[in-house]
This record gives sequence, C-alpha cells and structure tokens, in this order.
Amino acid sequence: MSRIVDLSQEIFQGMGVYPGHLKTVTWEHVSHAETQSRFEGGFSFQSWGIMLCDHGPTHVDALSHLDPRPEAPSIEQMPLDTFYGSGTCIDLSHFGPHAYISADDLAAAARDVDLRRGDMLLLYTATYDRYYGTAEYTSQYPGLDASGSTWLYEQGVKAFGVDSPSPDNPISKTYPCHMMCRERGITHYENLCNLDQLVGKRFTFFGLPLRIRGGTGSPVRAVAILEA
Repeated sequence: MSRIVDLSQEIFQGMGVYPGHLKTVTWEHVSHAETQSRFEGGFSFQSWGIMLCDHGPTHVDALSHLDPRPEAPSIEQMPLDTFYGSGTCIDLSHFGPHAYISADDLAAAARDVDLRRGDMLLLYTATYDRYYGTAEYTSQYPGLDASGSTWLYEQGVKAFGVDSPSPDNPISKTYPCHMMCRERGITHYENLCNLDQLVGKRFTFFGLPLRIRGGTGSPVRAVAILEA
C-alpha cells in the first residue's frame, strides 16, 4: 500500500515569506450569516479571500522568474511533466545557517542514496524543522555554492527542491544556484516540509503549479508517494 507524504506548508496570514515578497493576507469575504437570507430551505455559503505572492508559500519557480530573456517561459507555458516524477532525498541537515554546501558535500550526502538521472531531487536542510513559524525561518539556512549548483546539473536532475526559502545562501550576493537554473533551464521548489520522512528513499513526487497566465512561479500542493 502506498503512503502520501504532504510536503506543503500551510498558507495563512502572517506566514513567513522571502524578504521583499508580497505578504500573505487572508480574510472572510462572505459568511454563512450574510448569505442565508438570499436562499430558501436553509442553504447558505461562505467564501474566503486570499492575496499572496506567486513565490510566497510552498511553490515552484517559473524560468521567467530567473531569466530576463523574453523567450523564458512563464509558469503556464512550462510542460506539466516538468512538475512530477520519480525522485529521492538527501540529508544536508548537518549544515547550519549560512553554511555553503559544495559539490563534494552533495556527493558525500548522495553516496548511499539511489540517485538517478532524470530524478526530482529534494534537499533536506532541516530549516523547516528548526525555524518554521519564527522570524529566523526566512534568514537562517544554508545554501549551495557554485560547485554544488553545478553538481545538480551534472547529475541530470529534472528538478529539485529545498525545505527553506531558497537553495541559495541568504548571505550570498550572487545566487549561484538560481543562476545555474537560469543557464540550464532547471526549475526548483522552495518552502517544502517533512523532508525528514523521505531521506534515502525512492518516491514519486508531484508538485503541479496553478495555471497562472504570465506567472513567475506558483504555489503548489507538493506530495511524495512512497510505495510499501
């Protein structure tokens, strides 16, 4: 029997977002009490308003987010098969905030993991475990250096994801991982969670984006399906 692991953080007003992105706002747009007088037989409805950044909660980047060229595809233009596939997860939780993770570090973490070309590779940094719900979540995490970013491409990963606001170090001024994604046309997921349940395992990953016209990214409901 298969097991589904939810990799998506909750969306709520006050949630942490990457510095400079639009804050998440939610509100009750209309209530049951307001609508019940419009109908007969007891029917009523409630609806909720949501305002958020396309990079606010658990999300995937469109290539247009990273690449200023006009031909870089926005989220609705990217093939759907970009956003699911077989994958695995490696453990990088021993790296503390602001540490740089190199190609040698990634190779060591992947030594006993069944990583295959074309995989969706998830990087467990434990940032969510340590800091979720605190101000530190958006600033206290490690990131890949240039060699680590190139290593991902060299392994032939289809896409990758992290349980932090960015695969780049928050103290970096050059963002080599995002630059690698721009140059190689590889997308990635940010603000995942529960990756501790996936380390060293094979699974099927799904993280489908909303069909946002011109979107530079999209919130996703990311899940991993583990086979018994």
